[in-house]
Amino acid sequence: MFAADRKSWLKMFSLWRRRLIFWSGAVAVGLVSIVFARAANWAQASFLTVTHHFWALPLLITPAGFVFCAWAVVTVFPGAQGSGIPQAIAARQLGPGPARHRLLSLKLCVGKIGLTVVGLLTGASVGREGPTVQVGATLMLQVSRLRGLHNERGLILAGSAAGIAAAFNAPLAGVVFAIEEMSRSFESRTNGLVLTTVIISGLISLGLTGNYTYFGTTQVSVTNTTGWALTILCGVAGGLAGGAFSRLMLLGTDFARQWIAVNPYRRRLLFPLACGVVVALTGLATSGDTWGTGYAQAKAAVEGHALAWYFWPAKLLATLATAISGIPGGIFAPSLAVGAGLGAWLASLGGAAVSLGAVLGMAGYFAGVVQAPMTAFVIILEMTGNSTNAIPLKLADMLGLGASRLVAPAPLYHSLAKAFIPPEADNANRPPATE
Repeated sequence: MFAADRKSWLKMFSLWRRRLIFWSGAVAVGLVSIVFARAANWAQASFLTVTHHFWALPLLITPAGFVFCAWAVVTVFPGAQGSGIPQAIAARQLGPGPARHRLLSLKLCVGKIGLTVVGLLTGASVGREGPTVQVGATLMLQVSRLRGLHNERGLILAGSAAGIAAAFNAPLAGVVFAIEEMSRSFESRTNGLVLTTVIISGLISLGLTGNYTYFGTTQVSVTNTTGWALTILCGVAGGLAGGAFSRLMLLGTDFARQWIAVNPYRRRLLFPLACGVVVALTGLATSGDTWGTGYAQAKAAVEGHALAWYFWPAKLLATLATAISGIPGGIFAPSLAVGAGLGAWLASLGGAAVSLGAVLGMAGYFAGVVQAPMTAFVIILEMTGNSTNAIPLKLADMLGLGASRLVAPAPLYHSLAKAFIPPEADNANRPPATE
C-alpha cells in the first residue's frame, strides 16, 4: 500500500513539475516581450528627439547603424537577420538537433533584441513584433530541454503565438497566427500548449502594461455605398501593393545574396550601407515620418487624422530598403502603417472617413504582404477595438489576399524560411510524426 502511494505521489510530482516548468517559460515570454517593447519605444523616441535638434544627423548614423547591425549579424549573431518569423517556421520544419537550436538559441535571442533596438535607435523602418516571435519560440524551446518536455515543435509554435499575443496585446491574434501562419493547420496535440502559453503570457502583458488597443480605438463602420466601395478599393489596392512589396522583398533579398557573393569581403557591408542611405534620405524627405515603426502615424490615421499623400509609398520604400538590408527587425508594424496610410489616402479621394479608410487599408495591405487573412483580420479587430466593422474588414482582407496572389504567388515568410533550412537537413532532419 505504501509503495503504491509513493508511486502515485512521485507521478503527481513529476506532472506538476513539468507544468511549472512550462508555465515559467510562458511567463518569461510575457516578461521579455514587455522589456523588449519598452526598449524599442525608448530607442525610437531617442532617435526622433535627437534628429529633431540635428536634422542632418541621420545621414551619418542611419547608414552607420545599418552597417553595424549587418556586421554583427554576420560575425556574432548569424541567423538573427530579418523579422525572425522565417527562422521560427524553419525551426519547426527541421528535426531535433543542432540545426534547429542554432536558429533558436539564447545567444541569438539576445542579439535579436539588441540589434532590433539598435536599428530603431538609428532610424530603421522596423517593428519588434516579428522578432518577438523568434524570441518567444526560443524561450519555449529552452523549456523543452528540461526534463519531461519533449514536444519541441509544439513548444516552438506556442512560443511564437505567445510572442505575437504579447507584442500586440492581442491574445486571440496569437492563437490565429499560430494556426494560419506558423503551422498552416491546427494540431490537436499542440492546441493546449498554444492556448495555455498565450493565456499566461497575455495575462503577464495585461497585468504590467494594462488593457490597451495597439492602434487606439475607432467605432467607424460601413453604413452606405461609399463605404462599401471604399472597402473593395482598399482590399484590391492594398492587396496589390502588399503583394508587390512581398515580391520585391523576395527579389531584393535574392539580388542582395547574389551580388554580395561575387565579392563578400567588400560588398557584405556596402549593401546595407546603401540601404541605410536610402532610409535616411526618405526620412529627411518626409520630415521623419518614415523612420521607426510607423506606430504614431498609423494610430493617428485610425483615430481620424489625415496623413500626407506621400506617406504610404515613402514608408513602403523605407521598409523595403530596411528589410532587404539584412539587419534584424520585423515588418508587421511598418506594414500596418503603410496600409493605414494607403487606406487614409484612398478615403480622402472619395470623401469618406479617414479612420474607416485606415482600418480597411491595413486589412487589405497586411493580408497582401503576409497572405494570412485570418491573422490580419483578428489583429486589426483586436488592435482597434472595433467589432462593428467586422464584415467589411473581412471582405477587405480576403480581397487583399486574392489580389496579392496575382502578384506574389508564394507566401512571404514561408519563402524566406527556405534560406534557413540546409539542403541536407531539408530531407534528413524532417520532424518525425511522434515529435
